[in-house]
Amino acid sequence: TSVCTGSLILAAAGLLKGRRAACHWAWRDLLPLFDVEVDEARVCRDGNVITGGGVTAGLDFALVAGAEIFGEDAARRVQLGLEYAPAPPFEGGRPELAQPHILEQVQKAMSAALADRRAGAVEAAARLKARV
Repeated sequence: TSVCTGSLILAAAGLLKGRRAACHWAWRDLLPLFDVEVDEARVCRDGNVITGGGVTAGLDFALVAGAEIFGEDAARRVQLGLEYAPAPPFEGGRPELAQPHILEQVQKAMSAALADRRAGAVEAAARLKARV
């Protein structure tokens, strides 16, 4: 299991090859480097692997995993106990929903990290392929 960029770690370890996985939107284009199919869902289940999108998808992910382990009623009790009823104050928590100028600003702010993360992912993918 993983949430956010944790799927990149699973992919680099070779655990997602040929599977679908979710990841934070800014980094999910790195998954194909590891022969992983990108799933844009907040929570993606592929066989015995469950991955989540960005950090806030972690709550959705936890409820799905909890339902898988303890049953849907148990997960619903947790959801109610946490008062988990998302109602974001603004629309735009995904790139396709964000205002263009907001998306551009966030992408610009993440650009340095993206270059470093891409370089690391390319190196990890090359090492993984060399081992196989």
